[in-house]
Amino acid sequence: MVVEIALCVGAGALAVVAGLLVPLLIQLRKPVAESEYLLVRMNAELPLLLKEMRAATENLNRLVEQARGGVEHAAVLLHAAGRLGDTVQRVQETVQGTSRSFLVTLVSMVAGFKATTGVVKTHIHREGGTINGK
Repeated sequence: MVVEIALCVGAGALAVVAGLLVPLLIQLRKPVAESEYLLVRMNAELPLLLKEMRAATENLNRLVEQARGGVEHAAVLLHAAGRLGDTVQRVQETVQGTSRSFLVTLVSMVAGFKATTGVVKTHIHREGGTINGK
């Protein structure tokens, strides 16, 4: 009799568990079906997405290489511009030095010419006064 009661209690418990599990399994069937549909779509779209990502990465690598080349060209141009600026500065310093030297020489010549004419005038006036002083 105890065995029969235990069997009845076990059968009741099994019926309760089955009664609870059936609705749960029915509710789980819908999300599982949606997950399966999502996986099928992902399997269809993922290769295209990866292909586009690969192409975008290759384009980006090409752009980076072109930018690198442009930066190298710009660096060469800027170095050349710097050297040109140094050359212009040296030429300017040379011209300034030469013009200063030329001006100093010219002023010296003018001063020498004035001094010479002054001496000659003074000498002529001294000699002229005794000769022309009739």
